Formats: sequence, C-alpha cells, structure tokens
Amino acid sequence: QVQLGESGGGLVQAGGSLRLSCAASGRTFSRYVMAWFRQAPGKEREFLAAIGWSAGNTYYGDSVKGRFTISRDNAKNTVYLQMNSLKPEDTAVYYCAVGVRGVGFSPRQYDYWGQGTQVTVSS
Repeated sequence: QVQLGESGGGLVQAGGSLRLSCAASGRTFSRYVMAWFRQAPGKEREFLAAIGWSAGNTYYGDSVKGRFTISRDNAKNTVYLQMNSLKPEDTAVYYCAVGVRGVGFSPRQYDYWGQGTQVTVSS
C-alpha cells in the first residue's frame, strides 16, 4: 500500500522559514514526479512546485517562485519544500503528491496524496 506522510508544518511569523518533508513508502518513487500543493479554507488546491525524477527539472507556481525550493532525495524516497519569506497568505494545509504520468500543474494529474500538514503564518 502506498503511503505519503508530510511533516514540518507549524506556526511561524511572517518573514520566517519552514521546511516540509514528505516521506513515501510502499513503492519506489524515484522514477516519478513529486509535487507540493496547498489548500486554504474556501479555496481550490493550488500547485506550488514539482520536481522530476532526476531532480534536474523543477517547476514552481507564480505565487511561490523565488521563495520556495523543492528538492528530493531518491535514496530516502523523500521530497522537501523549503519555504522562505513566508507571508500570512501562505497559511494553508500543504500536501505532497506523486504523479506517475509526468509533470502536471493540476491536482487531477497526481495519483497519490499525503494527508496534509498545516502551515500557519502570523502577521
């Protein structure tokens, strides 16, 4: 059974940083795209970043470009999201996802999801 587990969320002041981790188990994901999304109350799930299997290709949503960095460690089946210069509008539940069909920017293009971790940024 495939499982994804996020960690690293919490409460941080505006301007601060957090690093999210997502560990995958039950399957080797080294050949698949891994991504991060977030969802704030009353809003659609938003694409943040994705990384190809070789880690050479990364993609970012406009709202986080230049502030967030995605990386992966295939030996550990883990993807990370380093978040800097956090803003109150970054408050949301953050999800990691795995896509077996290549890079996409829609949640529908991803096949496995974690349970999410809450990030709250205070002003």
